[in-house]
Amino acid sequence: MPEPTGVIHDIGYQRYTGPRLGRRAVFGALYLHGLRTAFGLGRSAKAKIFPWLVVGIVTAVAAALTAIRAQIGEAVMTYAQFADNMSWLVIFFVAVAAPELVSRDLRSGVLPLYFSRPLPRADYPLAKLLALATALWLLLGGPQFVMFLGAAFSTGDGMSGVAEELLDLLPSLLYAGLWAAVFASVGLLVASLTGKRAFAAGGIVAVFLMTTPIVGTLSVMPSRTVNELAFLASPSTLVGGVGSWALGDLLTFEGQSGVPIGGFGPVYAVAAVLLVAGCVALLLRRYRKVAAR
Repeated sequence: MPEPTGVIHDIGYQRYTGPRLGRRAVFGALYLHGLRTAFGLGRSAKAKIFPWLVVGIVTAVAAALTAIRAQIGEAVMTYAQFADNMSWLVIFFVAVAAPELVSRDLRSGVLPLYFSRPLPRADYPLAKLLALATALWLLLGGPQFVMFLGAAFSTGDGMSGVAEELLDLLPSLLYAGLWAAVFASVGLLVASLTGKRAFAAGGIVAVFLMTTPIVGTLSVMPSRTVNELAFLASPSTLVGGVGSWALGDLLTFEGQSGVPIGGFGPVYAVAAVLLVAGCVALLLRRYRKVAAR
């Protein structure tokens, strides 16, 4: 029997003996990385330009509203109205951030690395969705808080005035969360359909803006019921309808009122929940298919 001629070389590889953090740590790392990516942190200076330009615009508007209130002694816009008026900027923020979160990974083919243990298939899209929703909530809620601080320091009613401002702020922050949930779920679903960021961005903008003419057409129909239900046809007006029903006076200020939905407020609330749930379900289904390839 011939003697073995093979040689085993010790090149220094060792087994990992440290702590294995598991699923929760992986999910948290994906979430934090996604949140940083949404604002361009940890990436090139070019990637930071648009996100921080949007942050600067909404913050500057909030600061200007605060300064005007300090000068004239009364508010010119409520916290909830601020979210409505800044929603068009949120659309473009989503169009840039969502493809960065998911389309790049689809194009580069790194998803099999993510889907190795201990990360379940659903955790990847859910972490990305939570990161984008958090970024959008901060984008709207941060300036609202700036407005609150200005109002709290300029109110002449002492602690009672601060408490009144706080009672206006809290539901408006929840309203900003609704904007974030709807925009993030719709935007991420569209972005997950393609690995090309330009196509994903264009698709997101189209979904939000191309549905607006449908609302305009339905809102001038001769039927009042159709007019009041017309705002279900677009994600933006859908959220506005929920706000008109749930917030009431917080969206009625200085002659400006919310979306005219009549008595269909609960219908809008249910539709918003179904829209988010449906987008999340389709997003999870999409990544089950991607993982199976």
